Amino acid sequence: MLGACIGDDFVDDRVDPVLRITNSIDSLAIDSSYQFEFSYLNNVGQEEQIAAVWTSGSEEIISITDTGFATALAAGSSEIQASYEYEGGRAIDIIQVSVGGNTVETEITGKKGTVQTTSSYKLQGDFTLAEVGSDLQLNFGSDYEASTALPGLFVYLSNNPNTTADALEIQAVEVFAGAHSYTIPNVGIEDYRYVLYFCKPFNVKVGHGEIVE
Repeated sequence: MLGACIGDDFVDDRVDPVLRITNSIDSLAIDSSYQFEFSYLNNVGQEEQIAAVWTSGSEEIISITDTGFATALAAGSSEIQASYEYEGGRAIDIIQVSVGGNTVETEITGKKGTVQTTSSYKLQGDFTLAEVGSDLQLNFGSDYEASTALPGLFVYLSNNPNTTADALEIQAVEVFAGAHSYTIPNVGIEDYRYVLYFCKPFNVKVGHGEIVE
């Protein structure tokens, strides 16, 4: 049964680091200020405390300090950028913010993705992810299909597609074909980057899907 899970015996836990502005806004009221925040996931998908570099594309419209404190100075728009230089590369996030009459937070209504197998057994399906109150709802459509031959199949949310270390275990897979959903309590829509499938008894990955906007 272990052979049902194995797609590649070599597992590399390293991923590209990611920096994300976590409280984006679409517009900032003129003569007002706003404190931007961010998260940084290192090369194994773990959150790490770092000092980001903040810049504004148009300082005469929106000024920003080294700590991400922005002030709207004039009507118009500006790119706001947070970045961090790590060994071998650079993580960056850029948003466009306009200056006008009101401060308007960016509304994220949902995300989506496609799960694909990493073994010789079938595992596939499109999914959506949406906030419902303080919870998340992970929904799979009618095209979802997973082989019943996969032993101890579990689904997770993770920031690293190669390991369940630091992943959030959702539950054992009970539906192997067709539409179904999972309710995940007290999790934000920006908290994880991947839907991940592992044969839990053997700690072997069998598939994943990146969560995208």
